Amino acid sequence: MSLKENIDMVKEELNSEEKFFEKAVMTEKFVKKYKNMMIVSVVVVIALVVGNIAYENNKSNIITAANTALNKLFVDATDKNALNELKTLSPALHDVWLFSQASANNDLVTMKELKNSKALIVSDLAQYELAKDVSSLNSYASSSDAIFKDLALVQSAIILLNENKIKEAHNILFNVSKESSLNKIAAALMHYGVK
Repeated sequence: MSLKENIDMVKEELNSEEKFFEKAVMTEKFVKKYKNMMIVSVVVVIALVVGNIAYENNKSNIITAANTALNKLFVDATDKNALNELKTLSPALHDVWLFSQASANNDLVTMKELKNSKALIVSDLAQYELAKDVSSLNSYASSSDAIFKDLALVQSAIILLNENKIKEAHNILFNVSKESSLNKIAAALMHYGVK
C-alpha cells in the first residue's frame, strides 16, 4: 500500500470515529434534555400495567366471591348472609336471584320491587310478569324496549276475545310485528269471532 492510500484510510477512519462521537454527543444531549420525561413515561407505563393487573385480579376475585355466594343460595335459599353478600358483590346477579325466587314462589311484592331494578332484563321481565290485565299488558307493550312486546299484545287480545270485544282485540293484533314468530298466531286469532 502506498502512503497516500494509508493516509486516506486513516482520514476515513477518523471521519467515521468523528461521526460516531458526534452521534454519541447528540444522543447524550437528547437523553439529558428528556431524561425526566423518559423516566416519568416508564414509571407511568409500569404503574398502568400494575394497576390493570390489580384491577383484573380484583374483578376476578369479586366474580368468584359472587359465584360462591350464589352457590350457597342454591343450597339454602333462606341464607340471608349469602344474599346480602351477593347484593354487595353483584347487584345485577342479586336481582336475577330474587326474580327467579319471586317467579317460583309467585311473590308479587318482590316482583314490584324488581320493576325498578338496574338490571334491564330483570326490570323488563318483572314488568311483564306483573302485567295481568289488558291495560297493563298494553302499557307494557307500548314501551320501546319491551322484550315480550308481541307476546303481551297477543295476551291482551286473547283477554279481549274472551270478553267478546272482538274489534278491540283485532286492533291490538294489528300491532304484532310482521317479523315476530307470534305473527302467525296473531293472524289466526284475527279470524276468531269473524262472522
